[in-house]
Amino acid sequence: MTTSKTRPDTDTVAGQDWGTRGTTGVSFAAALNFENVVARLGGKVILDHLNLSLTPGEIVCLLGESGSGKSTILRVAAGIQPVDEGIVRINTEIVSAPGIQVPPEKRGAGLMFQDFALFPHLSLLDNVTFGLAQLGKAEARRQARGALKRVGLDGREADFPHMLSGGQQQRLALARTIAPRPGIIMLDEPFSGLDARMRESVRGETLAVLRETHATSLIVTHDPEEAMLMGDRVALLRAGRIVQIDTAAKVYQAPADLAAARFLSPLSEIACTVSNGAVDTPLGYVATPNRRDGERVIIAIRPVGDVTLKRQGPGTLGRIVSKRGALGIDICEVLVEGMERPIRVRLPAEPTIQVGHDVSLRLNPEHVLVFDQD
Repeated sequence: MTTSKTRPDTDTVAGQDWGTRGTTGVSFAAALNFENVVARLGGKVILDHLNLSLTPGEIVCLLGESGSGKSTILRVAAGIQPVDEGIVRINTEIVSAPGIQVPPEKRGAGLMFQDFALFPHLSLLDNVTFGLAQLGKAEARRQARGALKRVGLDGREADFPHMLSGGQQQRLALARTIAPRPGIIMLDEPFSGLDARMRESVRGETLAVLRETHATSLIVTHDPEEAMLMGDRVALLRAGRIVQIDTAAKVYQAPADLAAARFLSPLSEIACTVSNGAVDTPLGYVATPNRRDGERVIIAIRPVGDVTLKRQGPGTLGRIVSKRGALGIDICEVLVEGMERPIRVRLPAEPTIQVGHDVSLRLNPEHVLVFDQD
């Protein structure tokens, strides 16, 4: 008897081992709407009058801290968890409400769990055909083989999940999710278990598959960069509510509040008092329109774009106290007179700038953010 061995994971090269793009089966995308949804677990409110609407075919990333309610949104939409108040609709049908709970298998929604939830005793082919029983055996196998081929596992259909690497198990879980061609696809932290080397390539191929299905997609993540790269829109959650939802660019450029800005990016913060429609910071003046004199505000400066750093030239004098470089990027901490903490600046690798050097900083006031003090 011959046995198949686990192959080395080759997901580290973009597209390697995946099937041909454009070959994923197409779904009939569905609209998804949460209307004032409240969901409790053990008496604790997890979703607090949540409102969220997805249009057919769009990809929305749910972004937030652990415990903010991201995974619960998926479980409610999938029909795994009931709601205590409010309504969930798929297209025009009410699928969840107090006293109404349409079963998961009748919702046309596919959920890929964070731990993949593969069946260890079933072959890869049987894992994928598990949700296709309504098609009949021959058609189920045909559709399952198509999904396995798209994710590059068509030569492994007789193997078992334990024979796969982490990246390949993720691909198997994705194949099982897309095989029934659901109108809604939901992924719960799909890349959290992958190492940094393969995460980018797997993420890119997964996004390509989702686009090919045309399905409406919800992706849970706690990584702001990942959310901004994958989502048509990004929904920022806090304590069971959406505090902001918009395109990645708009969410980044205009965070809803200081807490949102802190979550999306590291910040250097300067406490100031408004005077004559502006604040005077150690890096220069920043206009504060629509704020009264005497108001206390926080000037939030992000590492990219808000400050220009040069070895010499006009600007505010600073001194490099720390420098870390990786992948063509330098992250410098610069001490400026009048600031309690060094300001962090991220810039293209510059070998002429070293720790201990005096540098010139110029503030780009049109890019900095102004918030009320906490």
